[in-house]
Parts: sequence; structure tokens; C-alpha cells
Amino acid sequence: MCRNIRTLFNFEPPVTPDEIEAASIQYVRKISGFSKPSKANEAAFEAAVGEIARVSAQLLAALESNAPPKNREEEAVKAKARAAERYAK
Repeated sequence: MCRNIRTLFNFEPPVTPDEIEAASIQYVRKISGFSKPSKANEAAFEAAVGEIARVSAQLLAALESNAPPKNREEEAVKAKARAAERYAK
């Protein structure tokens, strides 16, 4: 899966529609192979992004967790540390 798609569930503050759309765009780019579709494929690309964003929002709204919400800043620091370790090699 694409490394740019981040976990969106169980964060404080909750996920925003912009974050869901960004993840949807990354997903469609990954499976289509297009970073920017041609004019001929633009409508299909945008329709897929919209549908995936809609379904993703439904999924996130329906999920439940007993775990406390994760802090965005703490998770970002952890991700940067993992990336620094991975790319230092």
C-alpha cells in the first residue's frame, strides 16, 4: 500500500474531510498508476476519489475503539523517528 496514506481512525482531534479526501486521492493514484489523469480519464478519476472518500467517511464514523484516542503530534514525532532510522541506513 502507499506509504503516504496514513491511519485516520481514533485520533484527537478527529479526522477532517480534507484528510479523508487526501487519502482517497493517494489511493486512487496508487491503484490507477496516474499521479494526474489525462483529460479522458479525469472524470473517472474524480468520481473514484469522491466515492472512496464517501465510503471511508462512513467507515470511520462506524468504527469503535476502547483505546484512548491517539495524539496527532506524538504520532508525527514517532513517524519522523521511524523515517530517520529507515533512511539513515
